[in-house]
Amino acid sequence: MTERRLTKATGYGLAATFAIVGLIFVVIPARVLAAFNWLAEGLGWPVSTTQIYTLYLALALGYMYLVTILAWQMARHTQVRVYPWLLVQAKAASAIICLGLFALQDQYLLYLANFAVDGAIAVLVWWLCLRTVAGNVVGESSAGNNRGAEDSQAGPPGPSAGAGSATAQSKG
Repeated sequence: MTERRLTKATGYGLAATFAIVGLIFVVIPARVLAAFNWLAEGLGWPVSTTQIYTLYLALALGYMYLVTILAWQMARHTQVRVYPWLLVQAKAASAIICLGLFALQDQYLLYLANFAVDGAIAVLVWWLCLRTVAGNVVGESSAGNNRGAEDSQAGPPGPSAGAGSATAQSKG
């Protein structure tokens, strides 16, 4: 499988997964919390609140919507680096925040699970889509590389790499 096809498959797969998780948060939020609490209790860990209509629900839905759109756009526009870059930022932030809450607040299993899952997704998307800079794998020498002007634009995303730019539209 080519890297582009793998990026498309990964992006669409992540988008579908994020959309389903978002729907689960809406349809059965209490059951999600209860399932994690059941598992945590079995491990002797503290249980988290099961109040479903909290700020958690609004933030979780907004976040899942956003990462769904980012993964979908990553799959549709495999050459536009801003979508995977933003997805990595969102997933890494979620992972780091959950690790911090686990360490500093209460040791809820839900925090540790989210750290592991979102951290793994951030690393996967980074490895698949962002480990190259100007056409080279990060850490490799770029001596003798004459790939041309198009690859020189493959660095970190900037405002010109957004969805509305001519470059983004022509590469999708």
